[in-house]
Formats: sequence, structure tokens, C-alpha cells
Amino acid sequence: MRPAPHPTIPMSHLTERDGQPAKFRLLQQVRHAVRTRGYSVRTEKTYVYWVRRFVLFHSRRHPVTMGDAEIREFITHLAVDRGIAAATQNQALAAVLFLFNRVLRKPVGFVEGIVHSKTSRKLPVVLARDEVRQILDRMSGPARLCAVLMYGSGLRVLEAASLRVKDIDFARTEITVRAGKGDKDRRVPLPESIAPALKGQIRRVEKQFARDLGAGVRGVALPGALLTKYPTADRPAGVAVRLSGAASLYRSENRDPSSSPLSRVCNSARVCQRS
Repeated sequence: MRPAPHPTIPMSHLTERDGQPAKFRLLQQVRHAVRTRGYSVRTEKTYVYWVRRFVLFHSRRHPVTMGDAEIREFITHLAVDRGIAAATQNQALAAVLFLFNRVLRKPVGFVEGIVHSKTSRKLPVVLARDEVRQILDRMSGPARLCAVLMYGSGLRVLEAASLRVKDIDFARTEITVRAGKGDKDRRVPLPESIAPALKGQIRRVEKQFARDLGAGVRGVALPGALLTKYPTADRPAGVAVRLSGAASLYRSENRDPSSSPLSRVCNSARVCQRS
């Protein structure tokens, strides 16, 4: 007698429709578990991505029917067949372990027998001051501002791209970084040489914000449920406008309490990296 086939997840539950997450119970459980622990939006997207890859790799079997052997097979496949970096493999393993330990409540300890990607030790590339100056001279617009802030103030890419106008203090020549790595705030110096360019960029994004308000478009998303508690919190330009500006419109994600109004998404992090 042939054994009963494992239950599978419909492919339609692993896709997104109209830019909104599909109503797939497992992925929604992953999102809920990530959010209740206060993880970042990027962590949520990463975990959902790897959980989806894990399910598809095993022919859409439900993870509740799997265990150490399936985890080992998937993670080893990433290193042997896909050739991914060690950091990416560890990221995938963390997402799958989170699925089993936190979402399915099916504890999985140390998974033995995994073939790990080789970790290479490379010397960092350190640029001289003249080389940095030549690179900055060839950049323009918000991407150049982000690069100067990263070099002169020590900001990370996402910190520079998500910097709000209200967090720049020209009088004290300092910048307040909100919710940085580890969800911590800190203050960093503001290079005086970039102050005129920053003020010009602020004038441009404030004009864009005024046009958006007239067209019924809100500013960039506010953290947590702040907009629910203060419905008009995104009206002041200093709060709702990011220094780097916003290039495209989008409908607020599920993580935003107001999912229907149009808002702005900032894509300068990717632009800065490519520049």
C-alpha cells in the first residue's frame, strides 16, 4: 500500500497580488511572529523570502511535516548547488530555524551534517582622501549627499537614506540618527562643508511635500502605530519628509496602519549603492 502523499501548499498562496501579500496562513504567521518580537521590516522581508524558498524547494510541502533532514538538504543545496556566500547561507538557516522554533513551535536544535559555504578572509579596500574626493566629485544629487554623510558623519546607507529633516540640527552641527542598528539612537557630527547643499535639498523636498499634500499623497511612513495615535503626525514637513526625497508612489504596506492612502517610498539607498 502506497503511503499517503504529504499535504502541499497551493502555489497561489506563495505569490503576491496587486502588490499586497497573499492571504497565506503560514507566511502571515511568520510576519506576525517577526512583528511581535520587534524585528525590523528588512528582517521580516528576509525571513518571509527564505521561508518561501524553503517551501518551494520541497515541492510545496507544509513545513509541519518536515524536520532536520529537510533543513539540512535545503541549506546544503544553497552552498553546493547555488554557491551562495556564507553570510547568506547563515541568513537562510536563521530564517528556517525561526520558522520551526517560533512559528510552528517545533523545536529544532543544532542541525548536523550541513555543508557550509567557505568563509573567505579578505583585506578591506581603504581609499585615500584624494580618491574619496574624486569619487564624490563625480556624484550628484541625493546620492552624493548620502555618500558625503556616510563618509563625513559615519552614517550607514539606510541611515543616510532615511534621515528626516527634523533630525538635522544646523545650529549645533549635529545629526540625530533614529532607530539605527539595534534600534538605538545616537548623535553624530554634521560636516559644515555640506550644510549649504543640505539646505538646498531640504528646500526641494519641502516643495515636493507641499505638492504631494495638494494631490492627496502622504509623506513617508512613520514608525510603529504613531499615525494611528496621532492622525496628523505626518503633516509637518520636518517629520514626514526624508532628506533624500522620494522618487516613487506606493500604497502603504500592511505594516502601516493606514493601508489605503498613497504614500511615498524612498529608494535612495539602492541608488546610493549603485552610484
